[in-house]
Amino acid sequence: MSAHDHPSAATGPGTTADDLAGSVWALMSAFVRGFDPTEELRRTLALGRGSGRVKALLALADGPLSLARLAQAASLDPPYTTLIVNELQALGLVSRADDEGDRRRKLVTLTGPGREAVGTAQGIIARPPAALRALPAEDLTELRGILERLENLHQGIGGPVPPTD
Repeated sequence: MSAHDHPSAATGPGTTADDLAGSVWALMSAFVRGFDPTEELRRTLALGRGSGRVKALLALADGPLSLARLAQAASLDPPYTTLIVNELQALGLVSRADDEGDRRRKLVTLTGPGREAVGTAQGIIARPPAALRALPAEDLTELRGILERLENLHQGIGGPVPPTD
């Protein structure tokens, strides 16, 4: 079934473009929010509750960071970041070393097992939800085209956004 055939896509008398856009946004938002890989990440990586450890590991994927930069990159409080780094270091996922450019700072770096954990986490996060993978190729192609047009409009590439009713 394509988006055009879905009953919620129908417009009735008095339905405005804003109403329709609002209902599409609500459905799209609910779908995306409904796909939360947090529990799978916890189970697979065995890092306990909370998402701070995973955020910290992912923030280190591009290279070593000072504790302050790691806190900023992972959107964590600095004292909590120190606790997380201590835990990740105890698990053998990160190491700490003096920063060659500033001996007052410590750089946090992924270890081999840390890089493996990051790869696993990135794979889980990037994997589309089963419901999306279950759609026929023609529906996925149509949905991709719509989303590409939305992104172009959002970026201002597609010209001016048409006025709503």
